[in-house]
Amino acid sequence: MKVKMCGMKSLLAAKVAEEAGADFIGFIFWPQSHRYIEPEHAAVIAGQLQQAWKTGVFVDEDIEKVNEIVQQVHLDFVQLHGHENAAYARKVQCPVIKAFHYDDGFSAQAANEFPAEMILIDTYRPGQPGGTGETFDWRDAAEEIAKVEKPVLIAGGINTGNLRTVARIFHPYGVDVSGGLEENKEKSISKIQAFMRRVRSLPRGRKRH
Repeated sequence: MKVKMCGMKSLLAAKVAEEAGADFIGFIFWPQSHRYIEPEHAAVIAGQLQQAWKTGVFVDEDIEKVNEIVQQVHLDFVQLHGHENAAYARKVQCPVIKAFHYDDGFSAQAANEFPAEMILIDTYRPGQPGGTGETFDWRDAAEEIAKVEKPVLIAGGINTGNLRTVARIFHPYGVDVSGGLEENKEKSISKIQAFMRRVRSLPRGRKRH
């Protein structure tokens, strides 16, 4: 199972995450988030990463600015976490991860039709694009999410305590974790390492895509 560790703001945390086995390192480029990082700082951190895929998270940002940051930070993926449509996604100059919020209106068909390499399913909270730290109703969601034909990342309130349940219910391509790695809104080295130990302890079973 792949692991995306998001909201990185320090070189130390990003390097520890990569060395512990995280597959994606995520940077938040939405200024309203407390996890926001200046592109210049993200570029410095990204330049020190050797293996992890560098992902930039954007919320309804101007497409020209998105592509400028793609080049500046040398991003491998762009995660669209707002109301971006298919035409917008096709203009992104690197592979796209599209976030969908799980609520009564979630449609696997819409996820399948969206021009993205991966689909991320996050918790829905009105007026908040992500980073809620809350889980959604996984058992209720499982049947519809299973219809998504693309690689799926599950997000929303994931931590070492519930990771095994997420893996058992969804068998996802991967998980996205941020708040579950933090103490006082800062990434915790010990929590990063503990999370990856828990990932390695999971039973090896079937995996989506």
